[in-house]
Amino acid sequence: MKTISSQTVHMYKPRFVALHFQEVGGKDYMVNMGHVENFFWTIESSSEMADFDRVCVYVDSHFKAVDSFTALGSMYFIHKSLKNVQQYDFNVKEFKAVSGHNKYVGSLEGVTTMEKEKFPKNFWPDFKWSRKGYMRTRWIIHNQGFDLVNVHLFHDASNLIACNSSPSVYSANRKKALRYVINRITDDTYSPLPFFLFGDFNFRLDTLSLVQNLSMSADVQMVKKDSSNEVEKIICEEKDNDHKVLLHIETKLFEYLNQAVFRENNGEELLKYDKEISAFNDILTEEDIRFPPSYPYSEDYTKPTQYMNTRCPAWCDRILMSHRAKDIICREEEVEAAVVYNTLGSNICMGDHKPVFLFFPLKAALQ
Repeated sequence: MKTISSQTVHMYKPRFVALHFQEVGGKDYMVNMGHVENFFWTIESSSEMADFDRVCVYVDSHFKAVDSFTALGSMYFIHKSLKNVQQYDFNVKEFKAVSGHNKYVGSLEGVTTMEKEKFPKNFWPDFKWSRKGYMRTRWIIHNQGFDLVNVHLFHDASNLIACNSSPSVYSANRKKALRYVINRITDDTYSPLPFFLFGDFNFRLDTLSLVQNLSMSADVQMVKKDSSNEVEKIICEEKDNDHKVLLHIETKLFEYLNQAVFRENNGEELLKYDKEISAFNDILTEEDIRFPPSYPYSEDYTKPTQYMNTRCPAWCDRILMSHRAKDIICREEEVEAAVVYNTLGSNICMGDHKPVFLFFPLKAALQ
């Protein structure tokens, strides 16, 4: 991650960098959390970041605080050439000039320049409560105020359950959680500003519709558990060609014979199944997606472009924005820097997610 993000900084030469991390410490966070501070320090101290003289780091690593732990981490770097950058203090409700290196690692309780929340436990009584939530910071750059929100929504626990309905029950859960975040950051507690939401939304393709399409010319078998009506496997076999298995689905298996369909033309043919953001079109927008699904990539470092056969590939990692935020992106022809929305490390193993980035010139607001 350090090398790839440094290369990206070197290539685009941004003057303000926002990095959002989810699952800080990894899945086995109780064992790995001790390495987290060193990881963030390594990024901060890299040579590419030497000209960024102001840094704000927030890492929610206090996993013993079960009711509030989100495993979110946010880093913000301000270049020495960028003047008069201000950050909001949510306690006193005013902006203050940013100076020096400000690092907060642990519970983050009492830190007033960010706010975070874990989703309420009673949201989904039928599902396991997990370390999902959001973290918000608020900024003024070029006299332009905006919110940056680090988001981690709920995943699909079972491929089989995801196939049961369209939209799936998991999609409904994510919709409810995202609506909750939007309501919280646009309520009257603080004056609403343009906002960018970026992180792991866990958005999935409409699995039922996709499977129906992929298996249109196949024989579909629903394999049920002994003495119960519960589906254990879905197997789609080609009608000829010696009944070769085209698609095999289990709770944590999604094995499709033609994996290339997810990479050809950056998976463009599958974007029609990417429907979860459509419920928010009145509030949110996004730059055009021109990169392959960001998840689930193989964690074998020798196979950086291959997907794992655990889940249907999907655009889980996104950068969404309010319509007001889209309006502060500068698109004038005389501005050299183009808007870029892409993944990092397309040919390098980055774990099961490929990070997504958005680079753009920001319009200056009139005072």
